[in-house]
Amino acid sequence: MHWPVRVMVASRNYADFASEATFDIKKCDIHRLEEEPPTQAVLTREEGLQYYRTMQTIRRMELKSDQPYKQKIIRGFCHLYDGQEACCVGLESGINPTDHLITAYRAHGYTYTRGVSVKEILAELTVSLYIAFFTEIFPYFLVFQGQIFETYNMAALWKLPCIFICENNRYGMGTSVERAAASTDYYKRGDYIPGLRVDGMDVLCVREATKFAADHCRSGKGPILMELQTYRYHGHSMSDPGVSYRTREEIQEVRSKSDPITLLKDRMLNNNLSNVEELKEIDVEVRKEIEEAAQFATTDPEPPLEEIANHIYRNDPTFDVRGANLWIKYKSAS
Repeated sequence: MHWPVRVMVASRNYADFASEATFDIKKCDIHRLEEEPPTQAVLTREEGLQYYRTMQTIRRMELKSDQPYKQKIIRGFCHLYDGQEACCVGLESGINPTDHLITAYRAHGYTYTRGVSVKEILAELTVSLYIAFFTEIFPYFLVFQGQIFETYNMAALWKLPCIFICENNRYGMGTSVERAAASTDYYKRGDYIPGLRVDGMDVLCVREATKFAADHCRSGKGPILMELQTYRYHGHSMSDPGVSYRTREEIQEVRSKSDPITLLKDRMLNNNLSNVEELKEIDVEVRKEIEEAAQFATTDPEPPLEEIANHIYRNDPTFDVRGANLWIKYKSAS
């Protein structure tokens, strides 16, 4: 005789999760400031899921970019951002969408957090930006170039509402910061400009420091400098293997102890903001999105040459752009 079998399926309602949690975050080092960012941060469940998905998307996008570059589908220079995701996600969550952000290279993450899709980013990699004085500007800079000090001087004299951001990933092009700089206190490099040194591997620490810096600027106090201490897993560029001047063991130690995605994941799991199954679902969705975007980027035909001058400026009427010689002209459309 066979008895009926009752199968008990354990399910978890979203109502079972905590709505928010409070975390201690690392204290920032400060320069010429009487106040400082908080050492505690509140993370809501919704924010945690958003930050996790965004950082995973950027991580997967960068890892996927590695492959077509090695296949010579992506050409030229390619500077990948994996390891530094907490910087762009934390910064974006600490400013307003209407604020303006200017980057140098290694900017794929910021391109995504500013609203450009993975599909568009990967498509652009497989084939100029108008800048003016805006109300709030958040620029990147290269710490050893002379023009940055000219910029500091102008910003300080005019009290420009500007946050200067240095993502200090510990290495230049094949050289550690200790070998390249007599002083590695980059947050003090502005001299009379106040500065912060921030744990750039913690998205909450970056977010709270950014909010503090933005409030400083918006209150009329002039510019401020933020050094985000972070780490890159790839080399300086794709032509740099990244292991001739640092050990594989060092990279693995950072991955195991300080990875920004793992840190956020552990916080969420340990404080009942999510569970393993939910985060795995996000991982699957992200991988699917990246694969579809990569497939599009590698198979979609290149745009016609007639469009080469398009979108040089935003919201400008159509105008002529000279080509390689005086007799070739293209129409630029916004």
